[in-house]
Amino acid sequence: MIVTGAGRGIGREFVRTLARAGCRLSLVARSADELADAAREVRALGAEAVATRADVALPADCEAVAARTLEACGRIDALVNNAGIGMRIVSETFNTVPVKFWDVPPQAYAEIMSVNACGPFYMARAVAPAMLAQGFGRVINVSTSPVTMVRPGYVPYGPSKAALEALSRAMAAQLEGTGVTVNVILPGGATDTALLPGSGPDRRGADGQLLAADVMNPLLAWLVSDASSGVTGRRFVGKLWDASLPPDEAALRAMQPRPDLPAIL
Repeated sequence: MIVTGAGRGIGREFVRTLARAGCRLSLVARSADELADAAREVRALGAEAVATRADVALPADCEAVAARTLEACGRIDALVNNAGIGMRIVSETFNTVPVKFWDVPPQAYAEIMSVNACGPFYMARAVAPAMLAQGFGRVINVSTSPVTMVRPGYVPYGPSKAALEALSRAMAAQLEGTGVTVNVILPGGATDTALLPGSGPDRRGADGQLLAADVMNPLLAWLVSDASSGVTGRRFVGKLWDASLPPDEAALRAMQPRPDLPAIL
């Protein structure tokens, strides 16, 4: 199973959950130090890991990740597109002082879109042939809330996730019936990760109190399992998972309605 952005934050929580489940992991991150630390933790938890320093914004890097994973693991059962860049490269005060879109540097706009919207495409494109050949695969894309997608001052982070969800739906439709599914997960609010500036108990997201970075872990575990077979083209909200319910019921509660004709405006 490939996890991008595996070195810290939500990705690191995903890695811990999958390692505890005994999954063989292919870890991807841009930071060599964070990547090595994540691999050590996986092995300490008794799971196997191959670590590849790569930038998902580069198609060649994504192809290399897929090839190395196949060489080390023999197959690719899941791709978790978690790597992402937030608004901090635009402004360190974006969550308190909204950034006018005309003040966003073109280079920052391009970098965020390249990682958040293009990266999942490059990675899915790289792994799809192997998944199709084996008749099984899970592509799980980490998104954000619709409110954030169109929130003033969140350009280009919000629009990058809207693009990711459109891509996810199109990919799911083309993969229907192949055994390869594509779904979207999101926390349901801002999470306590480095995507937000600041520190301490007064740190807040745009919607208030921060969610724990592990809020989507139960959803991820369910989606990579056989229990999610046939579920594709759907979005799931982490904070709606009810741990008191059996996993299949909890997943159904966390799954959002899917309109026949999606719209932003």
